[in-house]
Amino acid sequence: MTLRDALSDFKRHRGNATRFPGERRTTAGRFSGFDARLVHVGPHGSLRDYSYPLSGRYGLDRSRFGVRRDGNADIVWFDAVDSTQRYHEGSALVVTEHGTADWSITQYDLTFGDFHFTHFAVDDADENDAAPAELVAYFGFAPDGRDDRIGQLRHGDVVEVYHTEEHDYLGMSAEPTEIDGLVPADFDALLSEKPNAVPGIADTGRYEESRLSGELVVSLPLDGATTFVSLLADHRELPREDALRRVRELASEYDSPARIRALATDETSRNPLDTTLDAPTTDAITDDLRVLSFLSAETGARIAGPDFDPFYQYSGGYGYTWFRDDAEISRFLLTADDHFDLSLADWHEKSARLYCKTQRPDGTWPHRVWPRDGTIAPGWANARVEAGDGADYQADQTGSVIAFLATYLRTSDLDAELETEIEGTLRAALDGLDDTLEADGLPIHCQNAWENMTGRFAHTAATYLEAYAELARAPVSDDVRDRALEGTKAVLAGLDRLWTGEFYALRLVEDDRDERRDSSALALAAAHRAAASVVDLDSEQVDRLVSHTEAVLDGLWRDPEESEIRGLARFDGDDWRVREQTTPKIWTVSTAWGANAANELADLLAERDDRRADEFDRRSRDLLSLLLPGGSLCAETGYLPEQYFDVGEADSATPLGWPHAIRLATVASLDERGELGPAKRAADD
Repeated sequence: MTLRDALSDFKRHRGNATRFPGERRTTAGRFSGFDARLVHVGPHGSLRDYSYPLSGRYGLDRSRFGVRRDGNADIVWFDAVDSTQRYHEGSALVVTEHGTADWSITQYDLTFGDFHFTHFAVDDADENDAAPAELVAYFGFAPDGRDDRIGQLRHGDVVEVYHTEEHDYLGMSAEPTEIDGLVPADFDALLSEKPNAVPGIADTGRYEESRLSGELVVSLPLDGATTFVSLLADHRELPREDALRRVRELASEYDSPARIRALATDETSRNPLDTTLDAPTTDAITDDLRVLSFLSAETGARIAGPDFDPFYQYSGGYGYTWFRDDAEISRFLLTADDHFDLSLADWHEKSARLYCKTQRPDGTWPHRVWPRDGTIAPGWANARVEAGDGADYQADQTGSVIAFLATYLRTSDLDAELETEIEGTLRAALDGLDDTLEADGLPIHCQNAWENMTGRFAHTAATYLEAYAELARAPVSDDVRDRALEGTKAVLAGLDRLWTGEFYALRLVEDDRDERRDSSALALAAAHRAAASVVDLDSEQVDRLVSHTEAVLDGLWRDPEESEIRGLARFDGDDWRVREQTTPKIWTVSTAWGANAANELADLLAERDDRRADEFDRRSRDLLSLLLPGGSLCAETGYLPEQYFDVGEADSATPLGWPHAIRLATVASLDERGELGPAKRAADD
C-alpha cells in the first residue's frame, strides 16, 4: 500500500465508527496464494498483493475490472454490479461471479509461486447477444514498494513495470486493443478533501509521464473469455526474456475455466475431506489448512496475518513471524495431524529447522523475523538483542518454541541429523529458560503476549510450565530432563504468587497483583495437562485450575445486544481499537483459547475420573460452535478475523492464523475423545 492509497482511504473513511481510515482491509473478499505470493481478491474481483513479507516483492497495489458493450463508451465497473464469491471446492481458486439482468461474467483467480492468474469467462457467450464485447482492466503496480521512479516497457501482449530489482510482468491471452499509462495523483489531488478516483487521470499525451508510472488501463476484446497472468520477479534472478517467455506460455496454456480448475487442484497441497466428521467441521478443517498455507513462506514461517496497516498508524504491523504464534500454530498442527493424518510432515520439519536456525546464542528467540529468510524484522521487544537487560523481551516466545520442539522430537520419526540439531537447540534453550526464571518460580519481568504491558504474567508462566514439562518427557539426555523436571515443579509452586482465591491474576508488578482476568492465562489448562505427564498434581492444584478456567470464561464472556456476535474479550478493561465503542471487543483468538482450554481441562479431569469433565466438554463445544462455519465469529469466507465490534463488524487482521490453528487442534482433540457430532450437539441443545 502506497501513501497515495492510504491518504485516499483516509479521506473515504474518516470519522467511520468501525473502520480505521488509511488501512487496507481484508475483512471482505478472499485470498489465493502458495509459498511466495499472497493475493487478495476483493468481493467485486479487485486484486491486491500482500506478498512482501513472504517473497520480498510488492506487486499489485490496486486494481479494478469492468466491461464495455458494443458501441458504448461507458465502462461498467464490476463494483457497481452484483457479485458473489466462493472457493472452488477445497482449493485456493477464488471464483467471483458478476452480473446484471443482461449478462454475467465469471472471474477465476489463482495464485501459486510468483504467478497470479485472472481468467474471465462470459457465461453463455454464444447465446447472449447482450454480452459485453470488451474487458477493461486497471492495474496499479508498486515494484520495490514505490509509487514513483517507476518505468513501463510494453512488449505487445506483455507489459513490464519496474523500479530497480523488482520487475512485474502483466501478460494477456490476447493482444490488447489499447493500453493507457496513467499519471499518479499529483499534490493537489493528494491534498484535496475528496478521495482519489481509481483509475485516475488518463494519458496526458506526454510520453514521459504515462510511461513513468506503475498504473495502466488495458482494454481487451472479451470474445467469450480472456486471461491475465502477472509475475513478480527479481531482475537479477530472472532475465527479461525468460520472464516474457514464461508469462506468454502460461497465458496461452491456462485459457479456460477447466484448465484453471485443474491447476488449482494440482497446486492445492492438502484437502482433508475424507474425515468422518459432519459438514461444518469438515469445512472448518479445509478452511484452517487453506489459511495456514496462505500465510506461510517457503521457509515454513508464517506471518501472523495479512498486513493491513503498513504505515503503523494503529498497530505495529502483522506481516511478520512471531515465534509465540508460529510455534503454537506448529504444536496445534502436530495435534491435528496426529489425529486426522493430514500428511503435514514437511510443514513440521520446516518449522523445526526454522526455529533451530533462528535461535540466538543465549538460547532465546528474538521478537519477530521476516518469514522469507528468518532475519530479524523491525520490532520493539528485542531487549536480549540490544545492550542492557530491559523488560522489553517476550519470554513466552521462547517457552512456546521449546514446547513444540520437545513434542516434535518425542512424537516424530526424525533423521539423525535433524534429531541432533534439535537436541542441541533444546539444550541451549533450556539455558535461556533457566536464565529468565526467577528464584520464586515465575518468569522475569517482561512483555506479555498482547505486547501492551510489562510484568510477570500468568500466561508467560504457563508457557514456561508447558516448556519444562514437555522437555522433561522428551528423548533428551538425563541431565536436561532432570533440569526440566525441576523447572516444572518450580513454576507450579511459583503460581501461588498469582492466585487471587478465584483465578490466577493477569500479572505481578513488583509485589502487587494485577487482579484482572486475562484470556491468555487460559493457557494454564494445557500447561497443567502437560505437567501432569511428569508430576502428580494434587487436588488443590486441579481445583484451582477448574476455578480459574471457570472465572476467566465467565468473566470475559460478552454477548452484546447490538448483533449476534458472542465470545470472549482479551482481558478486563481492554480498550485497544475500540473506536467509539465503550466496552472491550470480542476476539476470535480469545474465544478459541477458551474452547481449547475447556477441552484440555476436560481431558485432564477425565483422566482423574472427575465428573466435572462433562461440563467442560460442553463448554468447549459451545465456544467452538461460535468459530465453526455458521457460527457468529466465522465470516462467510470461512475466515476468522482477529476482532469484532459489538455491532458485528469484523476488524483487524483477517484471516488471523493463530485462531485457525487453535480451532483445528480443538476439533481434532474433541473428535478423538468422541465429543463431536450430531448426538453431542443435540444433547447440548
